[in-house]
Amino acid sequence: MLTTITNAIATQSRLSISYDPGMRIIEPHAIGYSKDGNILIRAYQTEGVSASGEHENWKLFRLDRLIVANDNGQHFDGPRPDYKKGDKAMKGGIIAEL
Repeated sequence: MLTTITNAIATQSRLSISYDPGMRIIEPHAIGYSKDGNILIRAYQTEGVSASGEHENWKLFRLDRLIVANDNGQHFDGPRPDYKKGDKAMKGGIIAEL
């Protein structure tokens, strides 16, 4: 799944993911390590369910909690205007980012 996400960042591809409580469509902007060593994904969710109730917003996902991640064939036009490079949640280092 790590390769799927890094490829999606490189090609600006939207992903369909299954992440509790259900399916979501995301635009991945960065992937890296938390201070505890967990792999995190910073993405903008454009569709789908959300435990927080915010269906369209910035989200931080843990890779080990993803059930599935697939390129859905759609692309997005680069970073969203409010995206900040060097995500502070990824204190353990960034693997890839827009």
